[in-house]
Order: sequence, then structure tokens, then C-alpha cells
Amino acid sequence: MSRPVPPALAIFSRALGALSWVTVALAGVALVVLVGMMGWLVFGRYVLNDTPTWIERVATLAILSIAMPVAAVGVRERFHLSVLGVREALPRATQRWVALGCDVLMGAFGAGMAWWSWELVEMVGPFRIPLLGISQGWTYAPMVAGGLLMVLFAIEQVLLDIFSPEAPEQRGVAAAFLE
Repeated sequence: MSRPVPPALAIFSRALGALSWVTVALAGVALVVLVGMMGWLVFGRYVLNDTPTWIERVATLAILSIAMPVAAVGVRERFHLSVLGVREALPRATQRWVALGCDVLMGAFGAGMAWWSWELVEMVGPFRIPLLGISQGWTYAPMVAGGLLMVLFAIEQVLLDIFSPEAPEQRGVAAAFLE
């Protein structure tokens, strides 16, 4: 007989679901803006013969701002890098423990990424990005945000590993598409 997920965990999970949705939506908007900027870069370079040089630097920031938070969403949706073949070869009870260990490791990785990226933000904060005039710290800020999101989503996954009646591979958006 399966036990229900505790109400507090269900509320926490719904809140993180909304945060995940907002993260992906903002990344989608940023991706559209990035494509528009690249179009403007090509138009400026080949039609106007006047390359807008600032776009290349903004594009780098946009790519980091898209990739890092969406990578954290991968922890929640369980499409992060993991080797499932080894886990699936183990007995069912052991699989849950391995999933739990992987989720703890993903949270620790996110915490380390946030911590040391913050150190980078502080270290390069006084320096300005040429052509943009903003702090160099903005280059590493998406890594801090992605690391913090990774920690939050890993905490959720650990709690679900412990309290959810569903097997770990049955959770997340990826599992919904497999049904």
C-alpha cells in the first residue's frame, strides 16, 4: 500500500513547479531575444556594413543566463546527466537508494557551484565589461542563480525520494512524455 506525499511537501513541490515554469519561460524569452540579437548582428555586419560589437558580449551573458537556470530545472525534471543503466540493473529497493544518493550529490554540486561562483562575482565585481560598462560579476551571476536553484530542486527530489510512493524515474516532465 502506497503512502501519500505529506501536504507540506506537496505545497513545496507545487511552489517549485511554478518556479521551474517561470525559469523555463524566462529562458524561452531570453532565447527569442538572443535569436533577434544574432539576426541584428548579421544584418548589421552584412547589410549595413557596421557590426554592432556589443551584441557578441551580450550574447555570451544571455547564453549563460539561459543555460545555468535551465540546467537546474533539469535536476527537478530528472533530465540531468545521469547513468541510468547501472541503477536500473540493481534491485528495486537499491534503485531508490542510488537515486537518493544521486540527488544528494546534485544538491552538493549546486551548492558548490553557487558558493564558488559567488566568490568569482565578488572577485571580478569591480571590473567592467568592455563595450557594456556593467560589472564583470554579471558573467558569473547566472551560475550563482543556477546553483541555488539546483540546491532547491535537489532538496525537493531528496524529499520525494524519501516520501513519494512513485519510483524516481516516474517523476518529472520527462516521465510524463514517456507515458
